[in-house]
Parts: sequence; C-alpha cells; structure tokens
Amino acid sequence: KKRQVEITLAGKQYLKFIQKAFKEIEKGTQNLIASHETGELSISMTPAFLNHWLLPRIDRFYESNPDVELDINASTDLIDFPRSDIDIAVYFGLGDWPDVECQFLRHSERIPVCSPKLLKKGDITSAEDLLQHKHFLVKRRKEEWIAWFEAAETVYKPSKRPISFSSSSLAVTAATQGLGIALADISLASESINNGDLIAPIDVRLKVDKAFYLVYQKSRKMTYAMQAFNQWILDEMSTDDLKIANQK
Repeated sequence: KKRQVEITLAGKQYLKFIQKAFKEIEKGTQNLIASHETGELSISMTPAFLNHWLLPRIDRFYESNPDVELDINASTDLIDFPRSDIDIAVYFGLGDWPDVECQFLRHSERIPVCSPKLLKKGDITSAEDLLQHKHFLVKRRKEEWIAWFEAAETVYKPSKRPISFSSSSLAVTAATQGLGIALADISLASESINNGDLIAPIDVRLKVDKAFYLVYQKSRKMTYAMQAFNQWILDEMSTDDLKIANQK
C-alpha cells in the first residue's frame, strides 16, 4: 500500500518563504551577469524578419557596435526565456505576451510590391491596374487584399486567380521573380525597394493592429549587448521608411 505525503501548514508557509528567496537569488544572478560588459548576444526572430529586415542591415549594426557578437536564431515560436539561452527576441503581435518585457518598435503597414520586371507587361499607376496582375496571398491573412483595395477605394475584382503561400517571406520572394504582386510589410520590404529589387507602384498603405516588439525575460536587467541592440533597432525602425518619390 502506497503512502501519500501531504505537506503540512508549516511546510506550506516555509515553501512561500523559500520561493521568494529563490526568486531573489535568480534576480541577483541576472544582475550579476548583466553587470559584466559582455558583448555576446543571442537573438531570435522569424525567418521573414531575419531575411528581409535584419540581414540587409546587419553591416550597419556591426559598424556602430563592433564589440558585440550576435548569435542569430530564426524561429516562429515564442521563447521560454527562463529555459532558453536566447537573450532577446523580436515578436510580431499585439504586445500581450505573458512574463516578458515588451519594447514597442513599429506598427505594421502593408503595401503592394512587385519586381520592376512586371512593369514590362504594363504600367501600374492605379489600384485598378493591380487587378490585371496575379496576387499573392498569405494563407492566414487572405482578407488583407480585400482590405487593401477598400483602403484604395476600389472594388476587389481580380482578373486572375491568386496564389496562396504559407508565409509572407515566400510571397515576397515570388514577387521578386516577377511572377505577381505581394502585400508586404513596409518595414520588411523597404530595403529591397530602396535598392531596386522591388518596387512599390502605389503608395496606399494598409494599417494593421499588430506591431513589432523587442522582448526579453521579465524583470531581467539588460546586458551591455542587449542595450546596444535595443538602441540600434529602435533607431533603425524609427527612421525606416519608403522613398517612393525616388523610385521613378
């Protein structure tokens, strides 16, 4: 016959005290780690943000922070910071994640993008012109093209069947091949537009509720490297914008 072990009232009270002590020890350890001017930083972000935003700008980060060593991880999952070696992450959403510190970066706006090669098939100067080309959808956001045409005060009646992709990164990649038009986040597409890989033929922007945030473990003191990356990404995203007038 198995014996059951039940904690006594005194034991429960003692447990509360030691749990507080363990939390203080954890906090003190984090502060001790943060007090060292370590230049190592492990960061996580989605593949789309990594490929279309960070990598085109990473040289600028190292120019201003030559003493910081980045360990970059691509993931669409939320980070369990207490059980992970990730220091900081870029999330996309409403900023309502539990047990993390959230630093707002930038609201998301969608804009149509395509390859300059697509204009060889005809000029695109209005929303009506877009209806003559194939549109790329992201499976979880199929309604966005309808919403964009509403913002452009145009009825959405495409002449060609759209193609669905599992991610915005794939949709934008297809657009760069001249196959059609994707709705891309301005922050993720601006570098490709400014260097000529993509164009934004019509500057009508669809604003969405979700935004980009920099997140890290709640109550953690930032290390030197975390502070450096935080300041750099804030500066980059605050000045990051399209240069529509310079494309033509």
